[in-house]
Order: sequence, then structure tokens, then C-alpha cells
Amino acid sequence: MLASTGEDEPDAVTGPDPPPTEAATPRVLTIISHVIEKLVARNEWLAKQTKGFGKSLEAFHGVRAPSISIAKYLERIYKYTKCSPACFVVGYVYIDRLAHKHPGSFVVSMNVHRLLVTCVMIASKILDDVHYNNEFYARVGGVSNTDLNKMELELLFLLDFRVTVSFRAFESYCFHLEKEMLLNGDVSSLHDSRPMQETLSTASSLYV
Repeated sequence: MLASTGEDEPDAVTGPDPPPTEAATPRVLTIISHVIEKLVARNEWLAKQTKGFGKSLEAFHGVRAPSISIAKYLERIYKYTKCSPACFVVGYVYIDRLAHKHPGSFVVSMNVHRLLVTCVMIASKILDDVHYNNEFYARVGGVSNTDLNKMELELLFLLDFRVTVSFRAFESYCFHLEKEMLLNGDVSSLHDSRPMQETLSTASSLYV
């Protein structure tokens, strides 16, 4: 079960926290968390209207919605796994692909955290030369290793194993994410004014 007692307290099943690595939080995490929070809020409303969440994402549903915010959860993943910032963009691409491929199933507070850790982990395996294994990601994400293994396989099948992202698609999603922030007037807290794709050092590895 996903930890729901605080940003640095994992589920009892997964043991103590792994040793942290020092890293400043990239602004892409702020942007993605904002966009996903909006998505979840909209989907929660839609789920109430349709009286259901859909069945395609049932494998990612927890017992209850965690108390940790999406922003803090993404920060936690970045802090402990030190995966490249581009992994979070690609993870968002996976979630967007899921939404288009399975429109009747909603990303909501009951499943968004589990989806995020699974998506980012898979993206790290695709993008990063060095990455942690599933057991480590499970500890960071507050889920059991068994659950994460199952969710990884489920996600791959839901995506039809479409886990590569072209550089053109990557750039398109970067522009989309920044546009969302501009439209909502939430860029005042972002000190780096460079285009987001220029700040992602591993973007070149997305050519496929």
C-alpha cells in the first residue's frame, strides 16, 4: 500500500528510506505536478458524474488516496533515485498516452501516485545509462516490490509496449507543459527562463 503518512515515511512493508542524494528540484517537476493536479481534479469530477473510475487502471488503485501531494511525491522520487529530469517528461507522456488509449479510465487520487512511480521508473530504464532496480523504486515510492513489478507489466501492456518517445514528441510535450503554466500564470516561481527542453540534459538520448 502506498505510504500516506508523509513525504519521507514509506510504507512499513518496504523498510526504511534509502540514502538520499543531494539535488535541487528541477522546475520541470513543478510544471508536471501542476498539470497532473489539474488532470486529477478534472477526472475526480468526471468520475463523480459517471459514478466510476473505469477498469483499465484498476491495477494501480490503492486502498486510499495518499496524503502526500503530487509535487512532494515527484520531489521524493527525484531526490532518492536521482533519475534524469527528462524521465518525468517521458513519464507524463506515458500518462497522456494512457488517457487517450483508455478514455473511460481516469487518473485520479487513488491511482496517480502509483502510476507516477511506475511511469518514471520505466522512463528511467529507457533513458538513463545507470538506474536503480524495481526494489529500490518500490522503497522510494512506498509500494511493495511485488506490486511495482505487477504495475510495471500492466503498464507496458496498457501502452502496447510503446515506451519510446521521439525527440520531436519530447519537444512537443515540453512546449505543451510550459504553455499550461503560462496560461495559468504560475511561472513567477520559476527562476530559469530558458525553454524547458534546454534544461533537460538528457534530451538528446530521446532520439529513437
